[in-house]
Amino acid sequence: MLNMPESVEECIYFTRRIVGKGNIVAWVSKQDCPQCKKAKMGKPRDNKGKVKIRAKEYTCPTCKYTAEKEAYEETLTCDIMYTCPKCLKQGEQSVPFKRKKVKIFDSEEGTEKKVDAVAFACSSCKEKLYVTKKMK
Repeated sequence: MLNMPESVEECIYFTRRIVGKGNIVAWVSKQDCPQCKKAKMGKPRDNKGKVKIRAKEYTCPTCKYTAEKEAYEETLTCDIMYTCPKCLKQGEQSVPFKRKKVKIFDSEEGTEKKVDAVAFACSSCKEKLYVTKKMK
């Protein structure tokens, strides 16, 4: 049983999506610092306390340990609660937080596009489902 985070502040990534007749809620929780194990790793903050969202590293607020964005994100898991649009059954999964290039049909333009997405399969009907990165 997956535990929903209390607030978005506990997450590195959080999204709610409607997919056909189903829906997906996905989140990636912050992990403890590998060095001091006292605080959660997060993006660095500026002098005013605002998070630097475009930063290329994650830092520990207590011991100031830094880790590269790509290396740190490979160690994370994405927790997903979903209702499958095909069989309408509910399920939950934890998958590695690795985005892969996937071809998805864009209904607005009527063409296929390659987008970054976290892929997983429905536990009941094995339908492939995707949590896509927001398209521009």
